[in-house]
Amino acid sequence: MVDVAGLLLIFFARVLDVSCGTMRILSIVRGKRAIAACIGFFEVMIYMLILGRILGGGKTLTFLELVFYCGGFAAGNYVGSFLESKFMNSYALAEAILDDSPIGDEIVKSMRESGFGATVIKGEGRSGGKLLVEIFCRRNDLDMIHKIVGNNGFVIMSDVRKTYGGWFPKGK
Repeated sequence: MVDVAGLLLIFFARVLDVSCGTMRILSIVRGKRAIAACIGFFEVMIYMLILGRILGGGKTLTFLELVFYCGGFAAGNYVGSFLESKFMNSYALAEAILDDSPIGDEIVKSMRESGFGATVIKGEGRSGGKLLVEIFCRRNDLDMIHKIVGNNGFVIMSDVRKTYGGWFPKGK
């Protein structure tokens, strides 16, 4: 007979365990070592508790238990990355290379009207004058920046680990 409560315990323990792992790794990448260490403590505790339940007394996994364990791992990756996007203060730098033209000027104006700080550097490219527009924003604003630029330029997006000074809108 299938132990439904046991399967659900395995699944949700794995979701929690992997979510902790995702948050731990991303905390490390962002330089938040103390937070990562605390998360790692609970991650390992959850893992060992569920492993003891699964393997206690020399028992091996049934196929259904294995499916639920793997499903919990997969769901945990999703939930962990979702939690990271909601709770971590994640910034990005978007650099848009635009033609130095009225369209490029309109894109810069749209960025600023949308509440983004846009620093413009003029340069020269293969086909003429270019604008390098640097936009510091939250990661969840990158889709809006992509929408504003559209197919009118080349956009590079990179994570920002730390920031100092400067201007950043309070409402963003």
